[in-house]
Amino acid sequence: MIEQVIWIKRPQGQDAQADRSLTEKVSAIIERVRSEGDAALRAYSQQFDNVVPAQFEVSGQEIAEALEGMDAQTRRDSEFAINQVRRFAQAQLATMQPLEVETLPGVHLGHRIIPVQTVGCYVPGGRYPILSAPVMSIVPATVAGCEQIIACLPPGAHPSMIAVCHLAGAHRIFKVGGAQAIAAMAWGTESIPSVDKIVGPGNAFVNEAKRQAFGKVGIDALAGPSEIFTLADDSADPRILAADMLAQAEHDVHTRVGLATTSRDIAERTLAEVERQLASLPTAATAGEAWRRQGEIVLCEDEAQLIAFADHMATEHLQVHTRDPHATAAKIRNYGSLFIGQNASVVFSDKCCGTNHTLPTMAAARYTGGLWVGAYVKICTHQWIDEQGIPAIAEPAIRQSRTEGMQGHRRAAEIRLRPQEIDAITTGMRD
Repeated sequence: MIEQVIWIKRPQGQDAQADRSLTEKVSAIIERVRSEGDAALRAYSQQFDNVVPAQFEVSGQEIAEALEGMDAQTRRDSEFAINQVRRFAQAQLATMQPLEVETLPGVHLGHRIIPVQTVGCYVPGGRYPILSAPVMSIVPATVAGCEQIIACLPPGAHPSMIAVCHLAGAHRIFKVGGAQAIAAMAWGTESIPSVDKIVGPGNAFVNEAKRQAFGKVGIDALAGPSEIFTLADDSADPRILAADMLAQAEHDVHTRVGLATTSRDIAERTLAEVERQLASLPTAATAGEAWRRQGEIVLCEDEAQLIAFADHMATEHLQVHTRDPHATAAKIRNYGSLFIGQNASVVFSDKCCGTNHTLPTMAAARYTGGLWVGAYVKICTHQWIDEQGIPAIAEPAIRQSRTEGMQGHRRAAEIRLRPQEIDAITTGMRD
């Protein structure tokens, strides 16, 4: 079914000249940070950022100055976003409950919800000071109850980014960026403590560093360039479709933007509308390049093919602009976050509506969702068995252990059911 779609505009193929040595470069950065600690961070700060902070940790005075220098309206808007994200994270956490259940008489099973103790939130510098970025990674950690939340951001980041890290709830903030920040948070240096889990988006170097650090620490996900797709029928508005694609396209020249529609008229009008809006867009240099490289418009035969295409793409942001968007949305299973109806623009989630904007890319939505408060807690099981429960559990365990040839397991089960018999065996009185 997917092969039968018609491309009104195809994306370009992958860049054959892309740097193929990223893995080796990041590995070298990690190894140097592990062996040299802060000295390596200073060297990489000079190399990549052209500045070496007097100290890596942001001081209380620097935080105060960042807050003082923050535009009043920008602070109010940031606090609005923080409150929205906090409210939604609190509501999500409330759906997660400890469990105690007696599955058989005397057999008690359960789980606890335990916050990850120490988390590291990477805050990207990027092309713009994206003030929502620290909100999305830090606020859910505060709601989850993590004991120590540290934030790392490039030393050249806008001071307002430091202010928002503080407002969002970071306990400590460090001026270190790139792969070296990931290495520092994973293995620790003289200045930066090691953490249990690292979250937050970043560039290709940051992403690769998270991949290589996984195992030493937990990570939220591996993220590629941002993505947006919209599913539309003939009721959609080409102006809105074009505006939403270009809004996402201005993130990066590698951003993937697309439209899948059952209407050739909508497809062709949207194609023309993109070009029209690009002519007056101040960020057209980036957005236009992303559209040229990665933009795509697909014509589908009917809604069934539209939905199949969406599930195949498993895109990060998926908008639904159809006559009955809720009905269409209910049929889709693979997406990072779903935006139902034309009023629900991705930009609202990107900035302040409350859902998290750190989402799976590269079709990872087939098997995972985005960053949420649940990423900062562990669901850890426990069990306890009283005397009534031993016979019900021990006999099957004994038989299974015997079948598997695992006699130590058999004895460990049987000593609880028939201790005298096991004592006799272990003291040589019988086989």
